[in-house]
Amino acid sequence: METVALNAAGHRRAPVTMPGYHKGRPPRNKGCRYPADPPTVEEIIAVMRATAENSDGARLRALIVILWRAGLRISEAVDLAETDLDRPKGKITIRRGKGGKRREVGLDRWAWARLEPWMEIRAGFPPGALLCVIHGPTAGRRWEAAAARKQLKRAAANAGVRRRMAPHQLRHAHAVEMAHEGVPLVVIQRQLGHSNLGITSIYLQGIDSAEIIDTVHARRAPMIPASAGLDTLP
Repeated sequence: METVALNAAGHRRAPVTMPGYHKGRPPRNKGCRYPADPPTVEEIIAVMRATAENSDGARLRALIVILWRAGLRISEAVDLAETDLDRPKGKITIRRGKGGKRREVGLDRWAWARLEPWMEIRAGFPPGALLCVIHGPTAGRRWEAAAARKQLKRAAANAGVRRRMAPHQLRHAHAVEMAHEGVPLVVIQRQLGHSNLGITSIYLQGIDSAEIIDTVHARRAPMIPASAGLDTLP
């Protein structure tokens, strides 16, 4: 006898909502190149505030925090298990990143605090994926990336953010903010899981040109030993 999956309203679930539906299907934006245009802190916070005050909103806020403050790829975020988070050590373990590589990344104290509401809700579901399905017979299973992208896009629209708000844009924001804070490029590379620094440098193209101009404009004058004398200048 065929088992029919139903949604929270008791209606038959559409095939697109079923786990594994997108497996083997190329994403619609495959081959598209988007400029490095990371959202600002104000825009990201606005999106978080625009999320619903329920379990769906808490899960989306948790996703935003992980993508933004840890710099994970969307595939890495939805693949996380609860046990991959180690708050006492302030780290997240990515067991199978791009190319099947394992790495550990840091997560700041502010971000850990923002995850708490979702972790309390998550405790009510069977152990497994950190970001899990909330409603229906598949509750507790891995949340699909396509559904996460759709919910993030909807929240950005509700917040009135007109900039493209995709999971990878939050990863770009993470890289740019760390560069602003003076974090060495090699550390940013390791955090993002890039194979070489050339890829990391592409992420930093999102730094505003006005900031570059102001930084160079504010450079100190060239210094020479006082004993050299002005007559040595050409």
